[in-house]
Amino acid sequence: MNGYLNESSFMMVEEGFTSRDLLESTLGERQAFFVADLGDIVKKHLLFLKALPRVKPYFPVKCNSSGGVMRLLAELGAGFACANKTEIAEVQSIGVPADKIFYSSPCKQVAHIRYAASCGVQLMTFDNEVELGKVARSHPQARWVLIPSAHPSMMFGATLKSCRRLLESAKEQDVEVVGVSFHPGGHGLEPQVFAQAVAEAQLVFDVGAELGYRMHLLDIGGGFPGTEDSRAQFEEIAAVINSALDTYFPEGCGVQIVATPGRYYVTSAFTFAASITSKEEVPVEQPGSDGEESGSKKSLVYHLSDGIYGTFSSVLFDGPCPKPLLHKVRIQPGWGEPCGADQITDDVELPELQDGDWLIFQDMGAYTIATSSLCGGCPRPHVTYAMSPVQLLQGKLPAADDHESSCTPLSCGWEMVESLCVPPVFTPAGII
Repeated sequence: MNGYLNESSFMMVEEGFTSRDLLESTLGERQAFFVADLGDIVKKHLLFLKALPRVKPYFPVKCNSSGGVMRLLAELGAGFACANKTEIAEVQSIGVPADKIFYSSPCKQVAHIRYAASCGVQLMTFDNEVELGKVARSHPQARWVLIPSAHPSMMFGATLKSCRRLLESAKEQDVEVVGVSFHPGGHGLEPQVFAQAVAEAQLVFDVGAELGYRMHLLDIGGGFPGTEDSRAQFEEIAAVINSALDTYFPEGCGVQIVATPGRYYVTSAFTFAASITSKEEVPVEQPGSDGEESGSKKSLVYHLSDGIYGTFSSVLFDGPCPKPLLHKVRIQPGWGEPCGADQITDDVELPELQDGDWLIFQDMGAYTIATSSLCGGCPRPHVTYAMSPVQLLQGKLPAADDHESSCTPLSCGWEMVESLCVPPVFTPAGII
């Protein structure tokens, strides 16, 4: 191992264990907690290297900042995409060198820029002239990556028309622009969105070459699915990306390809358990009925040991809450405990539960730990990490830098589907 992760960092379990096995042995010891299957992350990493052999992963810390995840990914050779000073410090505290850190936020505070400079972090992004001037003054040694807008859902990113103006401005300020970074947006996108983004990135490279830049880095972003029930499977997206890279950035062109997969790595690895702290009956309103008839039907509301201002904060911006793993009786809203009324889900089928019973939520690895707070005095949920000996052996394979030898898993059971020949269907006209 490289020293980031040791066997005291996780629980060694038998091959074939499930998160439910560990949950059952831990229930009752804590108010709310996670079980993290680190072996699932190892399998995802090996699949990523096999499906996208030219792409080096940089994990976005904002997706899941738990120590076990960061140490494991560092051990596997991944880099890290940090959004602020705190994340840079957290990554460097486990020994990750500055050249494996990408300051990926397009909107940075001056104090954080200076901190990155003091730590030797050079790679960072920009998408407007204000950010360009700010970082040029605060961190002259920075190596810049321009962010074009690759999809309408993107909050940040320069239009293709403005990319030329930004590159000209960077040239006037003697700023080193080394590449292009795009992020197609949230999860659940069609694979061809990635092909379009790669094609547009090639246009930005061409403009940079006209202005004298020799750009050599392409960041294809994230947005890869983290569960098997996604609309587009990872292998399908990878086939489209590989085809686009072969067309616009063929092997041997001198361009390094990186990506920032977040949900992909951690969503399915984490299972969360929360206990019932109280319950109440509430009347169910029936359309077209009078008040007396409506009040004759009741629904159960459960209060949990965690809520919207904690682990379930992602419900506010990232989609619906995963359904708990109990069934049979139809009830209605579940509410979180901290900070008052914070409904996390409704219309869930469960047996009638009592105080002290538990609900289990799967696929809880993305944007749950990093976004939780200490609101209401409740501590952040504990994380129990687990891995089997076979999974640990797989994790000792050569790191991401050695794709040739690490693209074949030992016996993890993750076989790639037959290669799909999917030519890019988008051909941009050019940048005006």
